[in-house]
Amino acid sequence: MSDFQTFNGKQVLITGGVGFIGSNLARRLVTLGAQVTVVDSLIPVYGGNLFNIDDIRERVILNISDVRDPFAMAYLVKGKDYLLNLAGQTSHLDSMTDPRTDLDINAAAQLSILEACRQHNPGVKIVFASTRQLYGKPEYLPVDEVHPIRPVDVNGINKLAGEWYHLLYNNVYGIRACALRLTNTYGPGMRVKDARQTFLGIWIRNVIEGKPIQVFGDGKQLRDFNYVDDVVDALLLAALNPRADGQVYNLGSREVVNLLRVAQMFKELYSRVRIEVVPFPPERKVIDIGDYYSDYSKIEAELGWQPKVNLREGFAASLAYYGKNQQHYWDAA
Repeated sequence: MSDFQTFNGKQVLITGGVGFIGSNLARRLVTLGAQVTVVDSLIPVYGGNLFNIDDIRERVILNISDVRDPFAMAYLVKGKDYLLNLAGQTSHLDSMTDPRTDLDINAAAQLSILEACRQHNPGVKIVFASTRQLYGKPEYLPVDEVHPIRPVDVNGINKLAGEWYHLLYNNVYGIRACALRLTNTYGPGMRVKDARQTFLGIWIRNVIEGKPIQVFGDGKQLRDFNYVDDVVDALLLAALNPRADGQVYNLGSREVVNLLRVAQMFKELYSRVRIEVVPFPPERKVIDIGDYYSDYSKIEAELGWQPKVNLREGFAASLAYYGKNQQHYWDAA
């Protein structure tokens, strides 16, 4: 993807830049010659971890700010060519127990960021990291972008508001913006100390610690997954391609597997893994969406994106990374 050389010398701001996807994106952009500023609140319950950028710390500008601070964002967006907007509250359970904070981060702060761009840098190109969660329980599979939207939790509603603010500012003010609806992203740098970011994180931790993997329900729920490098490709393609402006794209995978099979894949990589099939905790059962996998043909047709890393390869790389670096993630702030 030689077009990525376009980022050479460009000013790029990444919100949530010390988090999982943001740090992987920063690393790629640094290698492409971009001038990268990462902004992160480093609030412990979210995904930020300074070790994520340890290897590029001298090659990025780190600004510890909260996206809920409109004055900080007004300063940070000035002069930027691209804004990769990844900051968010990702926990579905937290959104139900503390809905106001989820509203502040995933909706109100997004409006503040867009206002900062309108007032101080209307020429910026924005890519917003949205989520497949806003579709809710699928009516049909695979889920395409015209599927009805029925979020099953507060997080999905607020992420939808954040996404639509971006599209509105694209359509009304001409601030180029698009959104990618991410599915289950995994890989080095994801939060593994608990299940706030993805269940795969706590599974990987348990595998390495020799604890059982707990599969909820009957384990037959179908899912698709994307390795973080493939998600970085999608974000960069969306940033560069004018065709993306005002659009929403699903990400997804050719590999659709049930959760019991995912657990078995870990067992194939780590033979000592124990698998327990257990009933759903009540608080998770009420927001479970059953089977889900995406139709990603739109982004494939319009931007040329398709996933490259298969599950076995991605799981092996993730296990190797955390096996080596676990001390930085188990209890990292």
